[in-house]
Amino acid sequence: MPKRKKNPPEGEAFNELGHLVRQLHETLRELGCDQAMQSVVGELPDTQDRLNYVAQLTEQAAQRSLNAVEIALPLQEKVESEALRLLEEYRTAKANGSWQQVADKMQAFIEVLPNHTRATSEQLNEIMMAQDFQDLTGQVIKKVTLMAQNLEHQLVNILLISKPEETARKEGDSLLNGPVVKKEGRKDVVSSQSEVDDLLNDLGF
Repeated sequence: MPKRKKNPPEGEAFNELGHLVRQLHETLRELGCDQAMQSVVGELPDTQDRLNYVAQLTEQAAQRSLNAVEIALPLQEKVESEALRLLEEYRTAKANGSWQQVADKMQAFIEVLPNHTRATSEQLNEIMMAQDFQDLTGQVIKKVTLMAQNLEHQLVNILLISKPEETARKEGDSLLNGPVVKKEGRKDVVSSQSEVDDLLNDLGF
């Protein structure tokens, strides 16, 4: 955390706003995993519900996948062991010439094999369907991230407006232009988060 300068712009409201922007900025940088997230939730009342929804869907998908695997594995193991047993009996029958007994067992195995493979396919489909949570959670996460970024941008704009005009113009021009998507070949561009950092540091927050 950068040290606060001794000469911040005057005004209690300005200082409080600066600290709020700094807190939100750190929250975005740390992916909302610390105490600062609680402050952001206060500004975005439904953010906590959205993130809880993401966690719930993820947990449900994981449980569905695990349940399907627990059902499918014994089926596959049974098919494998039965096939190996029949193969061994086939080799013995081929050597001894006792085909009828092995043929009956092979027929019985082949008759039940489709049931096992069908059941296994159902569980594999269940695992695949359980992954649909990614679309839903991805949309929610994008919305939460966008709300937080918009809030940060608005607060920074207010901070620039509140700052003395002669210095706000110099330090705010590049920031107010918004983030640059393609920075290759440009020496005057840094990431938007770095620009926010530089501004807050200069203001003493």
